[in-house]
Amino acid sequence: MALQIPVKNIRIHGNKIRYLDYNDYSLKKKETLVLLHGIGASAERWSRVIPFFYEHFRMIVPDIIGFGYSDKPTVEYNMPFFVKFLKDFLNSLGVKKTSIVGSSLGGLVAAEFAIKDNNMVNKLILVSPAGTMKTSTKTLEEYILASLYPTHENVWRAFINMSFDPHTVSEQTIEGFIDRMKLPNAKYAFMSTMLAIRNTTNLASRLDKILSPTIIVWGEQDEMIPVKYAEDYRNIPNSNLQVIPKCGHTPFTEKPQIFSKIAIDFLKGINSIK
Repeated sequence: MALQIPVKNIRIHGNKIRYLDYNDYSLKKKETLVLLHGIGASAERWSRVIPFFYEHFRMIVPDIIGFGYSDKPTVEYNMPFFVKFLKDFLNSLGVKKTSIVGSSLGGLVAAEFAIKDNNMVNKLILVSPAGTMKTSTKTLEEYILASLYPTHENVWRAFINMSFDPHTVSEQTIEGFIDRMKLPNAKYAFMSTMLAIRNTTNLASRLDKILSPTIIVWGEQDEMIPVKYAEDYRNIPNSNLQVIPKCGHTPFTEKPQIFSKIAIDFLKGINSIK
C-alpha cells in the first residue's frame, strides 16, 4: 500500500518539531499509536510497518527533538529532557492517552515516560530498548563512528552490521542517515544523547513501576544491543518477551510483517501477556 507521507510541524517551547500524522478520517475514530525511533534516526525509519498499522490506528510519528528534521537545540539531552518533550508534544496535539512503540533510544524514552506518566500510556511495545547495557559493542561503536564521520563506507558498514539480512539495508537508508548527520548540531545531539543513555541509572530497579501491559520485541541476532539485555526489561510486571529469529536490531525494518502481526495482535488484545 502506497500512502502519502503526512508531514506536519509543531512548535514545542520554541523548537520546531517535525512529525508524521497518519489518520484515515473516513473511518471511525481509531486508537492513537505513537512510534518513537532510535538514536540518529527519523520518523521514516518506521515506513515498512506503517501500511500494516494504518487501518487499525492513528499513528503519530515524531522526529524526536535533536534528531531527524526537528530542531536540535544546544541543551543537555538527558532522559528527563526527552520525557518532558514527549509529554509536551502529546499535550500540544491533544493526546491524553496513547499506546507507544519505541525502538532502542525510543524504547528507553517510552519506558521512562511510562514510569513517570503511566496515566498517559495504554500499552507499550519496546523494541530492543536501550538503557540497561552498560558496556559497548563493536556494532554500537561502528554506529557512533558513522555518526561522527558519516562517509558512505562508514554508514554502510554500521547499518549492515546492525542487520541480520544485509539486503534489508537500502541506499535510501544510508543516504538519509548521511544527510541528517550533516545537519547543524546533529552530531552534538547524538553524542549528548549517547552520554544520557550510558548514564541511565537504576533503570532495571525502576521498571516495576510501569503498570501498562508491555511487550518486549528483540531480534535474536541483534549485535547492537544483544538480546540478553531483554531480561532486565522483564522486571516490568505485566510483560512478555518476543524474540524474532534471523533478525537484527530493528525487527520493524527486517521483518515488518512478522513484527506488525506481533504488535497488532498485542495492541488489539489477541495475544495475552504471560
